Amino acid sequence: MAGEGRQLAFDLPHRPATGRDDFLVTPSNAKAVALIDLWPNWPSHVLILLGPPGSGKSHLAAVWREMTGARTIVPAEISKAAVPELLEKGALVIEDAPGAGLDEAGFFHLLNLAREQKAQILVTARQAPVGWGVALPDLMSRLKAAPTAQLGAPDDELLRGVLVKLFADRQIAVDEATVSYLLSRMPRELDAARTLVAEIDRRALEERAEVTRNFVARVLQDITSPGLFAEDDG
Repeated sequence: MAGEGRQLAFDLPHRPATGRDDFLVTPSNAKAVALIDLWPNWPSHVLILLGPPGSGKSHLAAVWREMTGARTIVPAEISKAAVPELLEKGALVIEDAPGAGLDEAGFFHLLNLAREQKAQILVTARQAPVGWGVALPDLMSRLKAAPTAQLGAPDDELLRGVLVKLFADRQIAVDEATVSYLLSRMPRELDAARTLVAEIDRRALEERAEVTRNFVARVLQDITSPGLFAEDDG
């Protein structure tokens, strides 16, 4: 029978870890984590979280959201009329600034009202505000004055810890040689680790295979060839 020796791998959703205990602290992110942990005693009502794709910005923003009950939006949702509603919870996450077609007057009004109401805003971005192309001088002045927290690209210690945790979350036993093999060959992004472990899990179930170094080598080759590692701001 065709397909004998294989089993159906059900594509069940795997809840992404977004809690504080799930966020591994290493030198690449320690300063940013320390600033997040200062809440509610931030030095300003706005904090800008900077980092390359896959560095963990979205995870750390989710940690803060759980701490504060903040609402999460993208920059395109900002308008002057929407500002009072956006600040109703007293805390707001703005993901992946500046986005396309930023309403600069609306953003300036948002920052002003947040200061008046003592609300707090966490902004994630790939680069500092000076690189956003902001034309409104007052807005640029406010953004340049806001403290920033820099997340570096994931270091080996962080990626190793994330891989081990992702495998453990899926109850997959792997040895140190297998983890080291992946670490030396995978893209240096947290989202790549999640994609890779999910695919290893799916293939292992489908093929009833033990997750060995040779098995993950084959999966890694297959997953990188068609470019399945999609870029994500993470």
